[in-house]
Amino acid sequence: MAKPKLVIGNKNYSSWSLRAWLVLKHLDVEFEEIRIPLYVKGYKEKLYEYSASGKVPVYIDGSNTVWDSLSICEYLAESHPQLWPTDITARATARSISAEMHSSFMALRDEMPMNCRAKHRSVKLTEQARIDVSRIQEIWGLCRRKYSEQGPWLFGAFSIADVMYAPVASRFQTYDISLEETGRAYAETVLLDPHIQQWYADSEAEPEVITEYEVGQ
Repeated sequence: MAKPKLVIGNKNYSSWSLRAWLVLKHLDVEFEEIRIPLYVKGYKEKLYEYSASGKVPVYIDGSNTVWDSLSICEYLAESHPQLWPTDITARATARSISAEMHSSFMALRDEMPMNCRAKHRSVKLTEQARIDVSRIQEIWGLCRRKYSEQGPWLFGAFSIADVMYAPVASRFQTYDISLEETGRAYAETVLLDPHIQQWYADSEAEPEVITEYEVGQ
């Protein structure tokens, strides 16, 4: 049987690609990685070969094509239920904060684009971006206080919630965002994950530079 395929963008910049890639790595799923550099001539046409959305990531598993990071995670959870907490209350919270990450925090996304290679970038955040940072720390603190005895991730064991917030830890490192102790410890858990470190190493080797994502001083 052929391996499933995962279509991603630049590892240095594509936060949505990271999410789908990370969940597959944590599940030890063998897959073919297809990297399509974004915002270069002809990239949209290449993406349309895999999905009518024209966006990354795209997961192709036999006759099933799944697009959008959260949808890919949910598809994988059908056969890997450990991706969500077993407790119904924890699972409801995990789904809620994952959906919140998926649909919210636009100021944070716009003002602090993911850039794995960049370090110590200084940006002047708007009030809304500061509210986004505060809300994320509130979410991390809530989960870690309640589930810290079960493990180092948001709900103890690794889950889709961690997949959704992993790029945020990367952003906080890039832009030197000051975090409270609980948030700082969780961000370190994410950034020290061997798969995240592999993603960072791969991003360092990429030649592409997307100017609009190179913000800060």
